[in-house]
Amino acid sequence: MNNGDHRARGIGWPVLIGLTLAGLTLLAAFALMKLKSRYASAAALPIAGPIADFTLTNQDGCAVSLADLRGHVWVADIIFTRCAGPCPVMTRQMKALQDALPSDSPTKLVTLTTDADYDTPPVLKTYAGRFGADPRRWIFLTGTKREIANLAIDSLKLTAIAKKPEERNTPEDLFVHSTIFVVADKQGRLRGVFETEGEGIEWASAKEQILAAVRRLERET
Repeated sequence: MNNGDHRARGIGWPVLIGLTLAGLTLLAAFALMKLKSRYASAAALPIAGPIADFTLTNQDGCAVSLADLRGHVWVADIIFTRCAGPCPVMTRQMKALQDALPSDSPTKLVTLTTDADYDTPPVLKTYAGRFGADPRRWIFLTGTKREIANLAIDSLKLTAIAKKPEERNTPEDLFVHSTIFVVADKQGRLRGVFETEGEGIEWASAKEQILAAVRRLERET
């Protein structure tokens, strides 16, 4: 083997090690950027608008108003119990938030129904029980279609549109609705909107963002 081959071998390993270290540095920088972006929404929670007063009925048949939620951070979504699409997934995700919150957390979870005619308080209570909802922390709300729309669409910016009979793929395919979770602060103001569609990595990221937002809002006075 000539001297040129020895020099090539001698240079190869340091270069390879250098390239490896450079690659690891880039990966670490990329991971840090993703981590920063993950929590950016929790670090900046602008006031999107006030939530108008409402009075709806919970799964126990009791009236619940905005005044009952004042002083609490709350996370809300909209589903219907007959839904065979995203609703069971969303409800499991809300249950995951319930389980992740500390036992002494004052944060409330609020699930609205789009299907007011069918989702009576007893139906909602049965549904809540299926998913292990703690009634002290997780409220399921129903009311008239207009009352629900006033809160869900006008204040919380959630979408809920009834499908025409000819547009339905199955008898249970009744509504098109949001798959987002929204977060309200102690003063009854909308402060965060989080996409939750999908499971796995996407939901894990959204869950951490929601929990970070909740922790931040719990610290506000």
